Amino acid sequence: MTLLKITFSALILLVASCDGSKKAAASEAAAETTKAMETKMMEAGFQKGTIVASKDEGDCPYTISLELNGEMVHYDPINLDAAFQKDGEKIWFSFRGLKMMNRCDKATPIELEQIEKRAE
Repeated sequence: MTLLKITFSALILLVASCDGSKKAAASEAAAETTKAMETKMMEAGFQKGTIVASKDEGDCPYTISLELNGEMVHYDPINLDAAFQKDGEKIWFSFRGLKMMNRCDKATPIELEQIEKRAE
């Protein structure tokens, strides 16, 4: 009976360890796919950003924040579609700069050329 318990326990450990390695391999494959997608989007001229909502005085209602050369940068998209007006929404976007007065204190006005939700 004890031999049967030991054998059964070893079998369970073996199955569990195989499942763990499958999960690790799947996680590694997902990370590689994400990295490949990121490279593809950046080569196509997209930036990786996050929508930030604010109700503070002097702030734009929605800005796009991103890290650029180690610093946080904020853009004021003048044509942000309502579907993307969600705080914390992760996006890919391309834009052109605008020569107009800032509508808010911390963000530079831009016109979005393309925008897509980012899976992350």
